[in-house]
Amino acid sequence: MSKHIIILATADTKGEECEFLRRQIISFGATATLIDIGVMQDPEIEVDYAAANVASIAGADLTDLRQQASRQIASETMIIGATKIVKELIANQKADAIIGLGGTQGTSNCTSIMQQLPYGLPKIMVSTMASGDVSAYVGVKDITMMFSVSDILGLNPFLRNILANAAGAAWGMACSDHKSELGDNAIIVAITNLGVLTRGTMHMIVLLKQLGYQSMVFHAVGSGGEAMEQMMRAGIIHAVIDYALGDICDAVLDGIRAAEPTRLTVAGELGLPQVIIPGGIDHIGILLSDPAEMPEKYKNRLYSYHNPVILVPRTSGSEMLQVMSSIAERLNSTTKDAVFMLPLQGVSSYSAQGGDLLDLKQDAIFNEAVKTMLPAHIPLIEMDNNAEDEEFVARAVAEMDNLIKQKAKDNL
Repeated sequence: MSKHIIILATADTKGEECEFLRRQIISFGATATLIDIGVMQDPEIEVDYAAANVASIAGADLTDLRQQASRQIASETMIIGATKIVKELIANQKADAIIGLGGTQGTSNCTSIMQQLPYGLPKIMVSTMASGDVSAYVGVKDITMMFSVSDILGLNPFLRNILANAAGAAWGMACSDHKSELGDNAIIVAITNLGVLTRGTMHMIVLLKQLGYQSMVFHAVGSGGEAMEQMMRAGIIHAVIDYALGDICDAVLDGIRAAEPTRLTVAGELGLPQVIIPGGIDHIGILLSDPAEMPEKYKNRLYSYHNPVILVPRTSGSEMLQVMSSIAERLNSTTKDAVFMLPLQGVSSYSAQGGDLLDLKQDAIFNEAVKTMLPAHIPLIEMDNNAEDEEFVARAVAEMDNLIKQKAKDNL
């Protein structure tokens, strides 16, 4: 069966490059669908969806965009129109992969469209911006950034190689025989994790598998939690063991793993079963500009180094109170199908017996705060363990199993 590959680009300024890319795709026996998101002028090549059509689908007139609209308004309009076109192509099974071409503005526009497309659809962005910080372009979607090295402005032997590689990559991804198991009646349990909880997470995965569940692990460093909660909204994830809340700690205390404001609210809003564990809130993640210099603020407390440039100072009792206050506030959206588990012997390997950040006094302050701050409608389970102990992990999995089974009964 022929594969369908979509090309997103400003065909008015990158017509020659689009045409070369299209010919490469067709040479593989695939169909190439070119969507023009440029507004400056009419392209010299043939396109499948003209800019005027894209603008019209977004409820605008291309002539008006050219004469009156700002670059921002024009971009927003073309993003809306192109997104609707691509989603319709997907619905009609005429989209097996998508390639974008662009510089600064083109990359932003193309990836804004890609971020609204389903996980699993191959997305390749050939960009002059791909060698820097691409977090704004990728967001939390499975977008592959490909550095064009030279500007995408006029064909040359080097750029032809880059574009040919992009075409081959998209075609190869589109031809993958693997079919996603998502939606095959498997219950997927998300797990948040940090490096100082990995041993516990690995044990958790094994126990969940024994019960017939599939696991999906997310690094609790800001983007990981955001991606997890977006997948919850998409119906991909059905339950969560929120094992690591270090991203909420850093959101409160200005660390590098800071979570989004919606973090720890989505599962409650959707009514998904959740086991909540304050893993990793015993330290802050601090990126050092000078690895040899200890910030004055942290000189008089316990600390360790997660790697040569990331300092992890121990959270004080007052800081942990602030973190718990934020956790409690975020959990106000959770009204049922949840339990909160508190390991009384430390919330990560850092604060376990023998750990670099062991501080029983600060832990005691936090443990007491949990009892007073946790919303009353969420059951609290206290265990005299460290968060990574096998007994604690086994109880967390058992609680998750109970919540999932109870929800299934309630839905009958």
